[in-house]
Order: sequence, then C-alpha cells, then structure tokens
Amino acid sequence: MSFPWSWNLVTDFRLMWAFTFIQNAYYAGTIIAVVAGLIGYFVVLRRSSFATHALGHVGFSGAAGAVVIGVNPIYGLLAFTLSGGTGMALLGRRASTRDVEIGTVLAFMLGLGLLFLSLYNGYATEAYAILFGEIEGISTAQVIFTLEMAIVVLAVLALLYRPLLFSSLDEDVAEAKGLPLLVLGTAFMLMLAVAISIAVQVIGVLLIFALMVTPAAAAVRLTRRPLYAAILSVVIALAATWLGIFLAFFYATPSGTQFPVSFYIVSLAFGLYVVVRVAVAPYGFRRSARAPHAARRSLDS
Repeated sequence: MSFPWSWNLVTDFRLMWAFTFIQNAYYAGTIIAVVAGLIGYFVVLRRSSFATHALGHVGFSGAAGAVVIGVNPIYGLLAFTLSGGTGMALLGRRASTRDVEIGTVLAFMLGLGLLFLSLYNGYATEAYAILFGEIEGISTAQVIFTLEMAIVVLAVLALLYRPLLFSSLDEDVAEAKGLPLLVLGTAFMLMLAVAISIAVQVIGVLLIFALMVTPAAAAVRLTRRPLYAAILSVVIALAATWLGIFLAFFYATPSGTQFPVSFYIVSLAFGLYVVVRVAVAPYGFRRSARAPHAARRSLDS
C-alpha cells in the first residue's frame, strides 16, 4: 500500500507520522544510525570491515539457534556476536593482522548455524528476516531494547575514546607507550558486536556494510579530524536512514510495487559514497595518506 506524495514535506511527514510503526522505525533507525556511524568510523580506521561482515553472519547463526530453542532471535544474535567478537579478539591480538582468526571463527559459527537450521522443523521466518532487516516491523519494546544497548555502547566508547583512537591510528606506537592492545581490541570487538546486533533490525545481516562502513568511508575522505569524521559519519548514516524510510513509505512503481527500506538505505549510502569518492578522489586520496599523522597531532593536542 502506497500513499500519495504531495511534495509538501510537512504534510507528507504528518501523514506518515500518524502510524505507530513509522514512529518506531524512525526512533530505532535514529538510535542505530548514531551508534553505527560512530562505531563505523573506528571500523574504517582499524580496517575491520571483514570483522563487521563476519560478525553479521555469526549473528545469523545465533538467531537460528534462538529460533530452535524458542526464544527471541535478537538474543541469540547478540549472544553469538559477543562470543564471536571475543574469540576473534583473543585469537588475533592486532586488528591489522586478524583476518585469519576472523575467518576461522566465522567458519565455525556458520557451521553451527547450519546445524541449528537443520534441527528446526518449521520455517524460521524470524531468523530469515534478520538477513535483510525489518525496520517497519520493530515494536516499542524493541525500540527500548535498542536504546538500552546503544547507551551501553556509547558509554563504553566515550570511556575508551582516546586510547582506542590512539591504538587505531598506530598499534606499534600505542604498544610502545604501554597501551593494553588486547583489552582495547576486545572491548572494541564487543562494542562492534552489540552495534551489529541492533543494526541488523534496520539493514539486515547481508547489508550491514551500508550503515557500519559506508558512511564512515565517505566521512574519512571529507575530513582529517577524527571528531569531525565521526560526527560526519553519523550525519550521513542518519540522512540515509531517515530518507530511506520516507521513500519506502511514499514511493511505489506504476504497477504498485514498493521497495524495502533496506534497499533505499543501501542505495543512498552507496550513492553518496560514490559522489564523495569521485568528487574528492585526487585531493581526498592525498589527504587520506596524511590523515593518520593529522589525527595523531589532533589527539596529542
């Protein structure tokens, strides 16, 4: 079912806001975009995109296990991403050389997911919904749960911001100065696990890069300052999420087909990244090469 698009944004927004499921979608989307934008900046800085991808798939295995034992899939997803993130961090001490350990944990967790699906006799609709996200189906209770998890992640990130930024910029120097790389790496992987667990409600496991990596990848090409880049990453994630929900609510093809919210969010985030990449490619590349040094100077000051 689609609604007429009047081009009067105030009127359109009022019409859309009359629906409780849209309100919940915007509440949850806003919370998740803020968390994903901030954590995503460190994902890009630490070159942990593969870890993000892996934890998303690990989470699906947990969701499948939760369905087998009859509990909410989000709890299984959270349990598996936390345990998977911990395992990746403990097996691979340095973020820059953790690919083998991430792949090993991913393979094991996917094997468990296959086992859980084979043990379930019915159709695991709730678990499969996690693959692509279902933001328009989020309940008020899920919004509250998302907010609680987000507060925990943001509190830990605020506490560890400076040492985590330092270790992300240069692990060798951070280790020489006595920073506990293993503790910081494990803490970051746990924050990433929680962020992914709540983000899949919006974007899904298969499209998790759209919010966890793409906004931050665009942001780091636009500014060298860590704080500005993190804030810009959040702004991009919010813009893609808000506009994606809006377009999914109003737009339909002439035949009446409506596209899912996830498609719009992914397309908007990717489109902006391409524009940034093309528009600032030569200058942005030179700036990105100097970015770690500029960021260190900003951190030292």
